[in-house]
Amino acid sequence: MDKIMITTANELEGFRVVRQLGVVRGLTVRSRSVLGNLGASLQTLIGGNITLYTELAEKARQEAYDLLVQHALKHGANAIIAMRYDANDIADGVTEVLAYGTAVVVEPR
Repeated sequence: MDKIMITTANELEGFRVVRQLGVVRGLTVRSRSVLGNLGASLQTLIGGNITLYTELAEKARQEAYDLLVQHALKHGANAIIAMRYDANDIADGVTEVLAYGTAVVVEPR
């Protein structure tokens, strides 16, 4: 993946925004498999971290992040500011994960 600077802040220290390119996003929709749900249900009996769901959430966030970066690069950005994640259930066992931010072109101060 191409190099791009990303921050949750509204600016990058040491850089100035020379052009704003607009909102960019990466969206993925994931579902849990029947076997995954069964395994996770067994983990809930023991308590603690439900690793099957943790892995699913991490994969979904990474995929949304990668799509966000691709979208920004397609618009000519070399940075993304004010990056955020959002997640919502669409249906039982189906979740969308959205990564979004503002694509910008920055240069050193």
